[in-house]
Amino acid sequence: MRLVLLGPPGAGKGTQARMLRELAGIPQISSGDLLRAAVHEKTPFGLEAASYMDRGELVPDDLVLNLIDTRLGAADAKQGFILDGFPRSVAQAEALRAMLMKRRGKSVDRVIALNVPDEEIVRRISGRRTCTKCGAMYHLVSGPPRKPGVCDKCGGELYLREDDSETTVRTRLNVYNATTRPLLEYYGGLGVLRQIDGMGKPEEVDARIVAALDGLIPKTARAKSARARGN
Repeated sequence: MRLVLLGPPGAGKGTQARMLRELAGIPQISSGDLLRAAVHEKTPFGLEAASYMDRGELVPDDLVLNLIDTRLGAADAKQGFILDGFPRSVAQAEALRAMLMKRRGKSVDRVIALNVPDEEIVRRISGRRTCTKCGAMYHLVSGPPRKPGVCDKCGGELYLREDDSETTVRTRLNVYNATTRPLLEYYGGLGVLRQIDGMGKPEEVDARIVAALDGLIPKTARAKSARARGN
């Protein structure tokens, strides 16, 4: 199963990608993680990417695609993969499709788009608080600390990261709406798009995604998922 997960920041892509990774036995591949790892390890790709990142510029599409291509060539991705955070634009999607067809004779099987209202995204992200000492994360509504402003684990002070501020979140949403939402039309035209309501409990969203992947996930795995959800 070759799967792409789409959705705005805070929609729950990471949570759902981990669920699918365990369910289908295929790797979750995050473009952001690949870039950070390459930079940390100082690989040729990483050094080139760092030269752009240090200047505050976007890493060029061809460099990101090379990282993705290399990762998809690993043994654990032979039976499929879950792309999280890539593609982010129609240009990247077209490049990914051409790369898969040319080098592997395959294409993306399904694209899952998690739909969550903008105001809910703002609520989810701006409610996060991070510990200054150990980095533990909390949420003022869904997972607050026992003592306001204090980390349960180490007693450190909790703060609102700049990336999590309402102003920054709304800016990120504007970027997503401008560049990534056109992907819905692109993949819809290819007949592989499934739009999923991202509201509700994680297990409810799990069930919607599994249903949208009917025919791609083995029956034994679907049965295991149903038992885990208590169905």
